Amino acid sequence: MPAFIAETRPRAHGAGLDLYEYDRVTGALGSLRDWPAAFGAVGRRYAAEAGIAAAQGRTVTAGGAYRSAARWFHAAGLMPHPDRAGAARLAAEADEAMRQSLALLEPEAARVEGEGFAGWLRRPAESGGPVVLIVPGMDSSKEEFHALADALLARGIAVLAIDGPGQGVLAATSAPEPDYHRVVGRALDALAAHDGLDLGRTAVVGLSLGGYYAAMAAAHEPRLRAAVAVSGPYRLDWADLVPFVTETLGQRCGGPEAARAFADRLDLTGLAPTITLPLLVVEGGEDRIPGVTNATVLAEHAPNAELLLVPHGNHLLGTALPDWLPATADWLAARLAR
Repeated sequence: MPAFIAETRPRAHGAGLDLYEYDRVTGALGSLRDWPAAFGAVGRRYAAEAGIAAAQGRTVTAGGAYRSAARWFHAAGLMPHPDRAGAARLAAEADEAMRQSLALLEPEAARVEGEGFAGWLRRPAESGGPVVLIVPGMDSSKEEFHALADALLARGIAVLAIDGPGQGVLAATSAPEPDYHRVVGRALDALAAHDGLDLGRTAVVGLSLGGYYAAMAAAHEPRLRAAVAVSGPYRLDWADLVPFVTETLGQRCGGPEAARAFADRLDLTGLAPTITLPLLVVEGGEDRIPGVTNATVLAEHAPNAELLLVPHGNHLLGTALPDWLPATADWLAARLAR
């Protein structure tokens, strides 16, 4: 238990959880089986506080509390817990809390959904600019990467953060999709119904397993101008993967055999040379997961790839946010400039 808590702490920091509160909650756990209930209880407390603030007209406080609730509900689902119905409820609570936060703080935000995806479109102050899709990973969701979305919005870029097959609110009804470029294509199609976006300037950012998905989209989707893979895998070797990964994939894919078949398909070896658009590969030097070949190899074989390697960064670089996040947002803004 202490190892999982310590490994997840930088990720909680990157997702915007207060680390002192994280330490209090995890310090009181008797078992990792208690993780979803403990984190979910914090999310419900924030949601209740948000409801009270909203009723009193304290809109900013209410919106912030709803966003905190969304973060905690998301974090509650990080454990590969056997109660999958409970995990689905937590994902739905995260989605609803984010909806209420956006309704109060960003009423121009819009739900965008279609076959195999659901997400929120958030807009900067000025319309007519580019848009970036944010794609989560194996056990992640659209409620995790607030700091990245806010950094892009501050640079005049609209953001569509989505859950895809096997992710977030869709995890209970779908399995992970290795051909994720089809999901990205359908999301781009759906954006055509929303005014004030320059769909000639679109990009995708994927994090963890989402980094692999972003590379797939970069190879297959001609409408993209640029792509970023953060802590993404280049290849998976099932026999060497740690139990956390195999258990999580097993639950989300529908069993160990389906999970292994999914993992066996994740290999960018043949695809990397075909990725010709600008690609930024962001890696942490301390990101070492057995069974995972990191995407630094992708940076070597994709013709227009650049590598941003942060030596002290871990997986998802929650230990090094200032060393990659502003630079990545600037890189995207430059590639999507008129």
